[in-house]
Amino acid sequence: MTSYVGAIDLGTTGNRFILFDKQGNIFESAHKEHKQIFPQPGWVEHDPIEIWKNTCFVIEEVLLKSGVSADQIDSIGITNQRETSVVWNKKTGKPYYNAIVWQCTRSDELCKKLVKEYGKDFFHEKTGLPVASYFSGPKVKWILDNIPDAGKECESGNVLFGTIESWIIWWLTGGPRKGSHITDVSNASRTMLFNIKTLKWDEELLTAIGIPASMLPEIKPSVDSKTWGTTLKDGPFKGKIPVCGALGDQQSALFGQTCFSEGEAKNTYGTGCFLLLNTGNTLVRSCHGLLTTVGYQINEEKAVYCLEGSVAIAGALVQWMRDNLGIIKTASDIEALARTVEDNGDVYFVPAFSGLFAPYWRSDARGIIAGLTRFTNKGHLARAALEACAYQTRDIISAMKKDADMDLKHLKVDGGMALNELLMQFQSDILNVPIIRPTVIETTALGAAYAAGLATGFWNSTKALKKNWSQDKRWEPTMAEENREKLYSNWLKAIEKSFGWK
Repeated sequence: MTSYVGAIDLGTTGNRFILFDKQGNIFESAHKEHKQIFPQPGWVEHDPIEIWKNTCFVIEEVLLKSGVSADQIDSIGITNQRETSVVWNKKTGKPYYNAIVWQCTRSDELCKKLVKEYGKDFFHEKTGLPVASYFSGPKVKWILDNIPDAGKECESGNVLFGTIESWIIWWLTGGPRKGSHITDVSNASRTMLFNIKTLKWDEELLTAIGIPASMLPEIKPSVDSKTWGTTLKDGPFKGKIPVCGALGDQQSALFGQTCFSEGEAKNTYGTGCFLLLNTGNTLVRSCHGLLTTVGYQINEEKAVYCLEGSVAIAGALVQWMRDNLGIIKTASDIEALARTVEDNGDVYFVPAFSGLFAPYWRSDARGIIAGLTRFTNKGHLARAALEACAYQTRDIISAMKKDADMDLKHLKVDGGMALNELLMQFQSDILNVPIIRPTVIETTALGAAYAAGLATGFWNSTKALKKNWSQDKRWEPTMAEENREKLYSNWLKAIEKSFGWK
């Protein structure tokens, strides 16, 4: 009777629910965007209640369209925008404040204070991360310091913190009726509160940032055969289904791309752009601006680590051109507009809307468009916006080569922008390596499904998952070396111009 595994994909711009079959193919899906809240420059928020309601909506939409019932779904996996942080009341389920999104820079001053008091090495040694407003810990501390009720009650045991997967798992498994308050190792490794060696919350880090341990979720493996509870009969699934797999979105894409071997890499083009390199059970520390993060953990096996390069703005730049500038009506229009010109017209777009992430880590950077002349038209702007994703990816690959002594043979790609063929060809050209897109590009959701299905035995091994992977399209580099280096050199000049604005 059981035929499918469900994946809840809690993205930055919206939520998606997908049913996958045994071959890893999409059987049915639904998506709903949620509001992006910008209270002031550099601040980004989401409404956690809206995210929960939208999650229920997409689940119910899929079940209605497909006719699938709860007893036909083997298990549920969750994947999520990672560092986005929610603080809520255990008894009422009411958030004390909006979710503070991973892109938000409001905790920048706190981060500077932490570096001044403890030094960068203290945090980097324990967490594998730089001290940055990107991560969850400083966001939670901002809520405790600025929202009186949260600050007063935080030692009571009734105040809970979680990243978005924790928030949704808590509601799916009961909410105020003893819902499971958990996170997995991949999400925990993005908080600045987690010791990347011991795979536990670190008391010294908690003390340094000022967060009580009573708020924190229990840390679990990404694939957990013990399960974390079941969905409720009066919940969106209308039945009991094990919830037993969770991965941060980028680690989930790595899992969905079946990059289970050391040296395999993938790049996801979503709201941001994230490149992960599997380094196996070896913890590789970066000296060139990358993150050391937990990739995943399967039950009681040793954790698999990754080097990661994180770019804050990729698809979000296309969304900005649609919503703020109005030069395209839908995100997919960007490719046709970019194809109206032969090249970028010497225009470079650095989308540092909330600073620059890897490998620069410059919170003082702001977005710029460089090289404008009377010749420039909206086609050049569209092309420059797409090329910005590719240039930022090359920045990360350059750093990764230095840290891991790695020579990239090809790059697996996924995410919505992987459908943009102009971008994929330019990415191949600027990196001078082949780009490979899989048949199923919803690899973030697929990774969550794989995690849950492995936990229950729906799939019996990672080898079985690898058999599901297939290539859809491959791009080979065609650009002359001289042109490639000239373009990239100009990009680096534009990057420098974005520094020091704040």
